[in-house]
Amino acid sequence: MKYRLLFAVILIFITTNCAVNPFTGKKTMAFVPDSKLIPMAYSQYDEVLSESEVLKNTEESEMIKRVGERIKLAARKYLKFKGMDDYDANYDWEFNLIESEQVNAWAMPGGKVAFYTGILSIAENEDGVAAIMGHEIVHALANHGQQRMSAGLIQQGAAVVGNVALSEKEEQQQIFNVAFGVGSQVFGMLPFSRKHETEADEQGLVLMILAGYDPQEAPKLWERMKAASNGQSPPEFLSTHPSHDTRIENLRNRIPAARAEAEKIGIINFN
Repeated sequence: MKYRLLFAVILIFITTNCAVNPFTGKKTMAFVPDSKLIPMAYSQYDEVLSESEVLKNTEESEMIKRVGERIKLAARKYLKFKGMDDYDANYDWEFNLIESEQVNAWAMPGGKVAFYTGILSIAENEDGVAAIMGHEIVHALANHGQQRMSAGLIQQGAAVVGNVALSEKEEQQQIFNVAFGVGSQVFGMLPFSRKHETEADEQGLVLMILAGYDPQEAPKLWERMKAASNGQSPPEFLSTHPSHDTRIENLRNRIPAARAEAEKIGIINFN
């Protein structure tokens, strides 16, 4: 009875806290509202900046800001085309370059983006930076952070249900916890994350093309990323990201469709 009650509560919680994301047009989980999520993200972003060496007024930091602003404007044109002019009205876009050997870039909910200098040699040029920037801006606009947090809550809730159901069977409870921990990651959370990465790759292509950048640089970026990894990447099914080969092939295949969509919307000429 306890198991059924908890399961029913979780099911009701899930079905009543889903919403269509206007940017992607897909139904997504939104258990944590933007009113709570965005201030929390801004606080974490400011904390990272305060603990890091943020580069200012350098050629590279100015390029990051320039590319970020161009992709942001492209995203707004994309949103306007879809009838969502005010979609990012509560976003406070910011683009910073942090001195670090980390080969990474990331975006927080609400439009806070950070690049590490370690990724610039792999980006290699402004078009490469645009490929990364488009990807990160899609993460922010598609509410991927909110969805991952929501999925984590489901994972926790399902674990509670299992433990309550087996509360009087300690040995089976231990077996469940091990099996659920591995299974929910490999068959749930990791594929969910890889789906977001693919979505960010594909929609990011459209944004970089809209902003006047060369989409052919996107698969080349991942070829360089693959070479830099020296074969140290985990198997795809154990990773939060698609494999380098999967991303390279998918990006190559998506370029014609992304170019057609961008041309339909109207490519921005910054010259």
